[in-house]
Amino acid sequence: MRLVTLTLNPAIDQTVTLDALTPGSVHRARSVWSDAGGKGVNVACCLADWGLSVAVTGVLGQDNAAPFAQLLAAKGIDDRFVWIPGETRTNLKLLDAGSGETTDINLPGLDIGPSTIEAVRAVLADLTGPGSLAVLAGSLPRSAPADTYARLTAELKRRGVRVVLDASGPALAATLAAGRDSLPDAIKPNRHELEEWAGRPLPAIPDVLDAARTLQRGGLTLVCVSLGAEGALFVSSEGAFRALPPPTRVASTVGAGDALVAGLVAGLHDGLPLPDLARRALAFAAGKLSRTGANLPGRAEVEAIAGEIRVEPLG
Repeated sequence: MRLVTLTLNPAIDQTVTLDALTPGSVHRARSVWSDAGGKGVNVACCLADWGLSVAVTGVLGQDNAAPFAQLLAAKGIDDRFVWIPGETRTNLKLLDAGSGETTDINLPGLDIGPSTIEAVRAVLADLTGPGSLAVLAGSLPRSAPADTYARLTAELKRRGVRVVLDASGPALAATLAAGRDSLPDAIKPNRHELEEWAGRPLPAIPDVLDAARTLQRGGLTLVCVSLGAEGALFVSSEGAFRALPPPTRVASTVGAGDALVAGLVAGLHDGLPLPDLARRALAFAAGKLSRTGANLPGRAEVEAIAGEIRVEPLG
């Protein structure tokens, strides 16, 4: 099965570690490091660490594409990015070492035109076919129409490709509003993104479950809702489950949601039943928390974490 990820708005993530983040104060950084990233890139890196063959595409600014090319080569990932003039954006992540929380400052991305979208579509068509699995992940460039993912999903579905979407806001809403035959197979909103789609707060687990079930009954094969330290919900025709993570030493929360998506994809790749898929997805996320950047520990360690994850059926 061919695995492909798409990142239309990648970023170089610059993480600054602080003893504590106090708004309005002067801070002295404890450390700083940069990672070539973006949701689809991060998903691909975790899949490669797990041992799966994966290709990536999307759009990179040619002026600072080298960190991406080096990362993908080091991970053995098939790099099919489209390069255009300009610089890929840099996102700032302020890590509070005391609380473990990260404050994100996401900068605008490259402006891309219709010809660039066409070039990416051509790469996707070349990389995918019946039985492939494509991950469309992350924000859209500011110049891209809100229905970009909706159109790409419809095209991929017509070619027999399974689609996992990790997006938010208008891009997610436009895709979910497409016809039933053009819906992605799986989505992974976090609680806030699901609240945004639902148009109401979802303060308790039953509220989150109700919204996820509404989406699943509308034609999605799988809905996974990430809940941070509260784990994640998984809803499909097999039922509904909540997976709870074991205690984990947190080195960085950056990319944990992307690792969850990668675990989801790895589970779909292996055809796991929903409870086992939930364990694998959450094990990827928990394993990544112990690492900086989009990196997983070894397969044996991830499998050991999966064995510690509690999966509860939900009524």
